[in-house]
Amino acid sequence: MKLFAFSCRDGEHGAELRQRVLQEHLDHIETHMERYAVAGPLREKDATIGSLLVIRAHDMAEARSFFEADPYFDAGVWQAISAAEFIGAAGDWVGGAAWKA
Repeated sequence: MKLFAFSCRDGEHGAELRQRVLQEHLDHIETHMERYAVAGPLREKDATIGSLLVIRAHDMAEARSFFEADPYFDAGVWQAISAAEFIGAAGDWVGGAAWKA
């Protein structure tokens, strides 16, 4: 499977909407834990401003469909979303430098 990174910025009412559907969102994440390489909030100072989700899927269409099943998506938490295939090339998550493997 490939990895697809979704960088999501909250909308104007993101904080309120997050609280409203937080448990549903967490339940969704827990139910599908194997589909996430990593997922979590983006923060500035003490405020959550968005989310980063790296999803395992065969292609972008499958990743996008899975992403859109997240309760935060349905609730309109995120105002701006960018998505692209992600290739882990360096760092401790990929065991160093992938080009040296």
